[in-house]
Amino acid sequence: MTRSLSIMNRLLPNYCRIALTCVLSAAALACAAPKNVKATYNGFMNGMPIGTISEQFESEGEAYRILSETRPAGLAALIQRQPLRFSSNGQIARNGLQPALFEARRNVGDAPQVSAEFDWPRNQLVLKQGEKIESFSLPEGTQDRLSVMYQFTFLTPDRIRQLEFPMTNGRKLDRYRYRLAGEAEIETGLGRLKTLHLVKEREPGDTVNEVWLSPKHQYFPVKMLIVERDGMHLEQVIQSLEIRD
Repeated sequence: MTRSLSIMNRLLPNYCRIALTCVLSAAALACAAPKNVKATYNGFMNGMPIGTISEQFESEGEAYRILSETRPAGLAALIQRQPLRFSSNGQIARNGLQPALFEARRNVGDAPQVSAEFDWPRNQLVLKQGEKIESFSLPEGTQDRLSVMYQFTFLTPDRIRQLEFPMTNGRKLDRYRYRLAGEAEIETGLGRLKTLHLVKEREPGDTVNEVWLSPKHQYFPVKMLIVERDGMHLEQVIQSLEIRD
């Protein structure tokens, strides 16, 4: 049952270990960027409900802010009754979202458990986890575990066949590559949707990571899947979505 907590952490918009770097003009981005997004997901472990994720994205001018709250359900709720909270804020730049600060905490009044500070002028990324502080060179296009999901709304169809990007969860910095596996129809809380299916390129022994984007909803991610090395399936499926331009 203690594993349920780590599972919840991996399922967040977070969740998902997915992102992209796309090169668009500033004018095109301004037209594509949503002003407000509200989304809820259900999380599952091997088909069993383990939590509900509520998110809100807001932008004003060149600034954005994302808030995410995960409420455990089922077995996870027996151990962790308080929701998990994540936030990301930064600027809307030429290449999409440019995070400035990412934080994760258990409760509203708690100090962040992990955080990532993005110093773009100095090309420096500072990760903090408790007393541990690490600094890294900041690659162009780096995203955090929340902002990665909203980068897809800046996407054009020709940009999704092969994606490569750096991403941090506040604990480490990794680089990911995804390829377009094709089109697929899936069942969601929004009904049956036509989607574009992306699959992470991986080495033998790596976990499986997949994401489904809905062209009808500005390429917003409507389903994510992680298959662990032991075969455990973790899914996050959209239940409600409201996008305002």
